[in-house]
Amino acid sequence: MAGKKKVGLVGVTGYTGMELSRILLGHPDLELTAVTSRKEAGKPLSVIYPFLQNTALQDLVISAPDPETLARQCDLVFLAVPHGTAMEMGAALVDAGTRVVDLSADFRIRDAAVYANWYGLEHTRRSHIERAVYGLPELYADQVRNASLVANPGCYPTSVILGLYPALAKGLVHTDGIVVDSKSGASGAGRKASVGTLFCEVHDSFKAYGLGKHRHTPEIEQEISLAAGKGLTVSFNTHLLPIDRGILSTTYTVLREATSLEEIHAEYSDFYEGRPWVRVLPLGVLPETRWVRGTMFCDIGLVVDPRTNRLVIVSAIDNLCRGASGQAVANANLMLGLPPQAGLNLPPMMP
Repeated sequence: MAGKKKVGLVGVTGYTGMELSRILLGHPDLELTAVTSRKEAGKPLSVIYPFLQNTALQDLVISAPDPETLARQCDLVFLAVPHGTAMEMGAALVDAGTRVVDLSADFRIRDAAVYANWYGLEHTRRSHIERAVYGLPELYADQVRNASLVANPGCYPTSVILGLYPALAKGLVHTDGIVVDSKSGASGAGRKASVGTLFCEVHDSFKAYGLGKHRHTPEIEQEISLAAGKGLTVSFNTHLLPIDRGILSTTYTVLREATSLEEIHAEYSDFYEGRPWVRVLPLGVLPETRWVRGTMFCDIGLVVDPRTNRLVIVSAIDNLCRGASGQAVANANLMLGLPPQAGLNLPPMMP
């Protein structure tokens, strides 16, 4: 363990905490030295997660969160706590001198009034919003490297932004009338007990939810507006899949002019050249959630419908890895001066 960077995890008992524990267990340069949970404090981590038995993390004891102690012990802290809680904890940790990757929404939205409108909370740490960097490595790696506070993107927004960004940045599509149809596995709702995510409620069924009011909407609009160079409004529609993990987003746009699929595919391939986690799939191939399960990949498939003059963009990610914990580790790698892919060369969990 000598020479490894020491990291902490606040909120270890949720799905993102579970996934972070899994990834950090095999990380060559990061050592998980502190994990916290008010409810489970005093218990070894392996009691909460039996899959950690007989590993380097089995005897790590969960403690109650204390920002000053964490800042002294850790080079960086991951926050996997609900929105509203993270803003205070994140600010306290940064002020105490450690780096923070926040997996909540508290520092993603640049406009505090927009945050208050969508999340029903007044932001109490507005000065820290200005210090935060939006942690999408393909777009903001240089800024992340120099950041003390990174706002880890949401799972849905990661899939949508990566899929749509090149088309807007290169001016391939009209900026109005964009419709996004996204579907997520049940783990996207978190690990808390809820009737809506019980096995018998989810299994063998399929439903829409949050139409017109999903909280990830302003995050998506914020980032794609930067791509387009103007303020955009999108129709963002979410659905619950009867699977554990994975997101598939289908985005419908209208081409500015008749353009061949081959030309658009070349533009996407050029945009993501040197960004190995985004795979622009071969012509005629569309993504599937199983191809990215447990990985950092975002797979993108493209369809041109000449009859409607539409470009249809299909993107798939694993919501827990690329959409949360894996992306958080990628940001931590950048912030700590490590190779971006350290600990993240994860093969898909097949079948």
